[in-house]
This record gives sequence, C-alpha cells and structure tokens, in this order.
Amino acid sequence: MIISIWRRFFAPAPHIPRLPDDQVRRVYPYYRWRVMEATYIGYATYYLVRNNINVVTKDMETALGYDDSMLGSLLAINAIAYGLGKFVMGALSDRSNPRVFMGVGLLLTAFCNFAFGSVASYPVHLFLWATNGLFQGMGWPPCGRSMGHWFSEKERGLTFSIWNTAHNVGGGVAGVIAGYALHYCGGWQFAFFIPGVLATIGGLYVLFRLCDTPQSVGLPPIEEYRQDYPNGARPGLDAERELTTRELLVDMVFTNKYIWILAAANFFAYVTRYSMLDWGPKYLREIKGATEIGGGVGTMFLEFGGIPSTIILGWVSDLLKGRRGMVAVLCLAPIIVAFTVIMFTPAGYLWLDMAMLTLIGFLIYPVINLIVIQALDLTSKKAIGTAAGFIGLMGYFGKATQAKGFGWILYHLKPVYGQETAWMAVMAAILLCTAIGVVLLSFTWRLKPRA
Repeated sequence: MIISIWRRFFAPAPHIPRLPDDQVRRVYPYYRWRVMEATYIGYATYYLVRNNINVVTKDMETALGYDDSMLGSLLAINAIAYGLGKFVMGALSDRSNPRVFMGVGLLLTAFCNFAFGSVASYPVHLFLWATNGLFQGMGWPPCGRSMGHWFSEKERGLTFSIWNTAHNVGGGVAGVIAGYALHYCGGWQFAFFIPGVLATIGGLYVLFRLCDTPQSVGLPPIEEYRQDYPNGARPGLDAERELTTRELLVDMVFTNKYIWILAAANFFAYVTRYSMLDWGPKYLREIKGATEIGGGVGTMFLEFGGIPSTIILGWVSDLLKGRRGMVAVLCLAPIIVAFTVIMFTPAGYLWLDMAMLTLIGFLIYPVINLIVIQALDLTSKKAIGTAAGFIGLMGYFGKATQAKGFGWILYHLKPVYGQETAWMAVMAAILLCTAIGVVLLSFTWRLKPRA
C-alpha cells in the first residue's frame, strides 16, 4: 500500500504530444535554463539545512554538555543516513518526477531542522539528525536525473561542473548564515530555525519551477535536439524507456569494476573534503583563535574556493576527451601540501589558514565533481541517480568515518596530551586519507567515456 502510494505520488510526468518544430527551437533553451536554475538554487538550499550544525558544535558543547565524541556521533549518523538515503533515493528518483521528489525532500529536511532546534535531548537530536540525513538524500539524485535528460553527454563536463558549484554556494552561505544567526540571535537554536525558513521557501520554489523530462513538456530527447548522439548512433525507442531495478543496480552499477574504484576513491576524497567542513570551525576556534563568525567564514572560504576551479576543470576534462581521472589526480595531490601548511602554521596567522582553506576548496571540489561525472560517463542517463547514489553512499561512509573517528581521537587524546597534539593527530589522519585517494584515482588516469 505504502509503495503504491509512493509510486503514484512521485510518478514521472507522462510524455505529451510533440510540439511543432519551430516551437521546439524556441522553448528548448528556456526549459534548459529553467532546469539548471531550479536544480541549482534548490540544491544549494539543501546545504543550508545540512552544513549549519558544523558552525555551532562548540556552542552545543557549552550549552548542552555534549563532548567531542557525542558531536562526532551526530555528524557521523547524519553522514551514514545521508549516504544510505542518497543511494536508496537515487534508485527511486530514476523512476520519479524530480520536481515533486526534490521539492518534498527539501520541505521534509526543513521540518527536521525546526524540530532539532526546538529540543535539547541528545537521543532526540541523534534521531532527528539521522532523519534529516535520510531526507537530504532526496536532493542530488533528482538533480542528476534532470541534468542528464536536459544536457547531452558531450557537454556534460561543463554543464555538470557549472551546476556542481551549487554545493559550494550553498555550503559556503550555510556557514555564514549559521554563524550570524548564532552571534546576533543569541542561541545555537537559531542556526537551525533561520535555515529552516529558507529551506521551506526553497522547497516551494522547486515545486513551482522544476519540470521533468523534455518529453513531458512536448520536446524531443536531448540527443535529438543537440544532434550529438552517443557514439554517433541514433538510439531506438528502447533507449528512452525507464530501466528496471535489476538493470539499474546490477547491469549499470554493481558489475562495473570502475564504479567500484571510483566509489573507493570517493570514500577518501570525502574524508578530505569534510574534515574541515565538519571540524574546521571548531579547529579554528580552539587552535587558531578564530571567533564564532570567523569559524563560519572559514567554511565559506573553503566552499567558495571550489567555484571557479570546478567549472574550469570540468570544461578542461571535456577538452581532454573525458580524461576526468587524470585531472582529478593532479588536483588531489597538492592538497597534501596545503594541509601540511595549516598543520604547522601557528596561531596569529589566520589569513594564511584561510588562504590554504581556499586552496583546498579550489582543488578538492573538482575531484568530487569529476569522480561523479566519470561514473556517469560509464552508465546511462537513465541510471544517473543510481550510479551517483552508490558513489555518494561510499563518499558519505567516508564522511561518517572521519566525523566519528576524529571525534574519538579528540575525545581520548585531549585529556592526556592536550588540544594541540590531539588536533595534530587529526591532521595527520587527513593527510594519510588524501594520499590513499591519490593512489586509487591513479588507476583511472587513462579512463575515458565509453567507446
């Protein structure tokens, strides 16, 4: 009964009769912009109600008595739930209407934030932040489905990279909004209430603005419109049918060895990415003398640093005929140097820490973007949500590992060896994980889209 209701509520929009050719030429660019705009703003808004907790962990520690291990568990359970949610919701979204799927998910995650800020119970907070992670999984997959249907394979590196900067905009603004809400509204709760209001507005906007496939508005498939069919061959009618669950999971994902390599690389890349997003504000405040607003600004520098590089290097990967792995390796390796500089920079040089965070963002976000694009190069546009969901699942297992693992390190080492030594151990772990990511991605150096 529940599955039947779900399928009816989220069912893909049906195909309608084709519009006249002159009208197709006129409205196709408009709908492509509309899809890019709605998914970009909608997904950036998802980050407002996910990355907000990172800025107020120190204040929750003071107000609620949570220690580093408890905070690590909060971050970890959210990451695990989000990874599972992204995988499960990815498979569901490939057979759903992205407008309804994404909009409802954003409203649900906004509700979780309102509830989180209204209670002061650790078990309830664990439940709510896990639930929030599950609903957050309704964000990326419908975006991937929409972008895959409205932008062709040969323009994927550039268009997906432009869209992917929504991560950076949303994540960067989230830290600043949470920091200002904390500073000016007088409590950690407002770091959840204010983003919750913005997410509610964003959910309604997505429900109004986004649309499903080109065929659902009377337009031809993107390959026909762009006249750049994959491998130069026109697909038959079967290419536009919805795939079965077995085809999505087994044929497109689980039997592809390169998807597994990319998933493993994503695990370690996410440790690198989220180490400073989850723990950076607390690290800057405890070791580098930053204020609560300064901690939030640190995440903004990291996030915004990835905006130009994600677009430029995604385009470069197109020019290199899809050599995403090569570009990803050349980005990830220098991050080791940047973290080493942060590790040994003394307090009082916050500008240098911010510069290195910006450099890390500049280099890590193209890696995250290109790992996913490379996975999509090896699958079908009908399986984008499933492939990206599996890659994301492994990534968020990495996020959960660093969240709980680093919290455990801080909790056990601080009382014995002091704050500085504990944080040095955390930074050393980040360097190790980054190096492993470089090794794994090196196996994809020569990989190109399917011939």
